Formats: sequence, structure tokens, C-alpha cells
Amino acid sequence: MEKRILVAVDGSIYSNNTVHYLGTLFDRLEEVRLHLLSLVPCGALPPEKEWMDELELLNTLPPEARKRLRSTKTYIKNATDKLHRLGINPERITTEIKLVRRSVADDIIDEARKGLFDALVIGRRGITKLEELIIGSASEAIFQKCHDVPIWIIDGRVDSRKFLVPIDGSICSMMAADHLAHIIEGCQHCQITLFHSSAMLSSARSIEPSDFYAKWGREWCEEHMSRPDSLFHAPKQLLVESGIPAENIKWLHSSKGIEASRQIIRQALIDDFGTIVIGRRSEDVKKGIFRGVSDRVVLMGDRVAIWIVG
Repeated sequence: MEKRILVAVDGSIYSNNTVHYLGTLFDRLEEVRLHLLSLVPCGALPPEKEWMDELELLNTLPPEARKRLRSTKTYIKNATDKLHRLGINPERITTEIKLVRRSVADDIIDEARKGLFDALVIGRRGITKLEELIIGSASEAIFQKCHDVPIWIIDGRVDSRKFLVPIDGSICSMMAADHLAHIIEGCQHCQITLFHSSAMLSSARSIEPSDFYAKWGREWCEEHMSRPDSLFHAPKQLLVESGIPAENIKWLHSSKGIEASRQIIRQALIDDFGTIVIGRRSEDVKKGIFRGVSDRVVLMGDRVAIWIVG
């Protein structure tokens, strides 16, 4: 089954890190297709131009916007060439350049939804985590607004192919494991660690198979989610059924520290995990003063890719 990934690029070093990550991770996964999207700001559109098609708008651009468009074409080509050098065949890459209609964040989200992509990839901007928390950024806006498309946020240069998947027995963490299983289906070389933290501020959870019937069916849930070791076994089973060798999947439990998100980030740093795959609760769930675990992981992540699955 083909996996279609929307990759937002803008010619910055952060986009270059994103391209490097994708080329390194997916060079041997032939079913993964990458669609590079770049948005060119053209200023506020007057009402009479809002309904023009892309070609008509291009013909009315002022000189400065035309200059940005030429630069965009150059770095789209450079990104494509870099992916080729990293082992991604040309037929697996498509590109698109569009003018900003509303905002960068809103337009990217619209493209991800309309194109029915399996994931949306963005590079984190080069501002401090505190600045990002206070004033926001395109990546932060996308993270907050888009809950229906998995979002991959790439921070810095990532070379490791190891995956860390936090597991807590919730539908969110199972969805994260399911997303990973879909994307890397049949991968024989990826190393995956299912990680559970019983840190002091983490909430205990009992697994009720019936809570998962709607997604995986009664028979599967009763077989794989009624065991004493279901916390580990169920997500592992999803990965094994997608063709991941069982010996490539490990289990790690930690009771250190007082807060799960810090333990996740700490474990990723200690064991050189390149990617954290984490679920998050729906946007209508109250997260409290300390926000959700996935929010804090994104906030603290450094030189790591974080896949957030709603």
C-alpha cells in the first residue's frame, strides 16, 4: 500500500534537516511517496483576486513576489536532488509550489486534508522553545490546529533510524503504534522500542478491550488486549502484523522521575532514538495547567523527530 507524505519546505536549514531525515529514513521503503510543498507569500490578496486560479495569480505578482517564486523553484530542485542522492528514486517524489491564500499554517493544513495524506512533515523553526511557547510559529500553529492528520515535527539534524514509542494503554498510544506500523510496513531494519513510564505524575490505566472494538474489531481486541502483558503485547502485535520482525521490537519500562514527558525525552537522548512516535488526546479533552504529555514532548524535543498522532 502506497504511503503519501506531505513535506512542507521553505529553503531554510530547517527544511534541509527535514529532507535529510526523510531521505535517510525512507531510502529502502519503496512504497513511501514524498510530495514537497512550498508556499510563496504574495501579500494580502484584494477581493477581486481571491478567486483567481494559481496561474492567473502568478501573472499578476509584483516583482518582489516573483523573485521569491524564482528562489522557491531553486530550493525545491535542490531538495529533490538531495533526496535523489540519499537514495529516493525520482518517481517517488512530486513537487508543488503555491501562493499563500490565507496563512502558511492554514494553507498547509488544507493541502494535507484535501490530499488525504498519511502524514504532514514540518521542520521546527529556529527560535527558542520559550519563544515558540509565547509567540508561536507556523509549526506550533499547525500542531495546535491539526488533529486529524498525523504531524511529524523535525528538530535539527536526525540520523538515527531508531523509534521510541511511548505506550500507556490508551487508544491514543495504540493509534501511534498503528500509524508507525502502517508507514514502515515490511521494514526489516528499523529498530523499535515500546516505552512505558510509570513516573509519579503519570496516570495508571487499565485496558478494557471493548474500548478498542471500533478500531480493531472485537475478535482481535479480545485475543490481544485481554492478556496480563497487553500493554506491551497489543502494540507489538500491530507492528508484527505489518511485517516488522518481532526481534526488532523491544520493551522498556521506567519508573524513574516524576513526569512522563521528561522521561520520554531523557530516554530518547540516552539511547539515541531519532524518532519519537506519540499519540495525543483529542482537542476537546481538557489537558490541565501542565498541558498534555505530547505537548510537553514537542516543547522539549531537541535534535529529534516527533510524530504526533491524534
